[in-house]
Amino acid sequence: MKKLLICLLSLLLLQSSLYAAEQTKAADKDVQKKENKKNGKSLFWEITNGKQEAYLFSYFKGRGDGLHFAYSFDGLIWKSVQNDKIFLKPQVGKEKLMRDPSIVQGPDGMFHMVWTSGWKENNIGYAYSEDLIHWSEQQEIPVMAHEPNCQNCWAPELFYDKASKKFYIIWATTIEGKYEAAPGNEDQYAHRLYYTTTKDFKSFAPTQLWYDPGFSVIDACILKEGGKYQIFLKNENLNPVEKNIRMVTSRSLKKVPTTVSAPISGKEWAEGPSAIKIGKYTYVYWDLYRNHRYTGVRSKNPKKGQWEKLDDKIKFPAGMRHGTAFCVDESVVYKLLETE
Repeated sequence: MKKLLICLLSLLLLQSSLYAAEQTKAADKDVQKKENKKNGKSLFWEITNGKQEAYLFSYFKGRGDGLHFAYSFDGLIWKSVQNDKIFLKPQVGKEKLMRDPSIVQGPDGMFHMVWTSGWKENNIGYAYSEDLIHWSEQQEIPVMAHEPNCQNCWAPELFYDKASKKFYIIWATTIEGKYEAAPGNEDQYAHRLYYTTTKDFKSFAPTQLWYDPGFSVIDACILKEGGKYQIFLKNENLNPVEKNIRMVTSRSLKKVPTTVSAPISGKEWAEGPSAIKIGKYTYVYWDLYRNHRYTGVRSKNPKKGQWEKLDDKIKFPAGMRHGTAFCVDESVVYKLLETE
């Protein structure tokens, strides 16, 4: 009998210890959830249990007020950093605007940014930063200063090409009299895409024509996947109305096929595509600028044109305009969130 009582008591103590352990585990989980909520982490973050990647979106508001950031841990829910704080105000160009900020992190960890500095400029803005908080002195890169009939330099896009170890800068320009504008195009613009390359942002290769698909084209962005370059761009023609996002795939950045895909955006006028790979999906976001909202699509197989609309899944800060999505270490996001 005595042995039986001792066994029963031992079982009760063991059960009590297991219950206490479970309660502690549950409490720890609740604390972690609160910390995740405090830091803006999503359920995706909890499931992946410490994934080191996070995602940032550089953008502007209004006419071109400066550099803003949104952050995400899943590519779907984007939240503004520091209540839409401006992290860098424009100081270069005649109009001193900052539109279409494009950011790329180089192999040395340095962040480089280019932007549209004005509507009728022959140059673009440039600055660099180690942490996206403290920025270098702003500079003008005179990418079209050699061309007297240059009408504009719009939406410069940065891409670091590991194969050549060069940064590509690609932008849209109309050169008066060079290409015939489609009937009805605004201000008779006939945009084509031009580019330069650099390794250090001090010396630049001579500007060259990069892409002429036979229509007015702006807003190119590049994503390399499986040894090929996926290029997303805007057909800017007005008559007949296009104003949509197209895709073209190329094995080379110097000889891009001129045949583009059918539109991957809907009937609403779209601009400023930005592509990023998150998990198994390729995400492409764009600015529905006439409707004052952002949207996008995603696909596991972009080559087949199988795109899932994200209108009911995606969320962006109000008033966000054309920018660039890019991947960073999670610590970069936390430092931005902690900045006063």
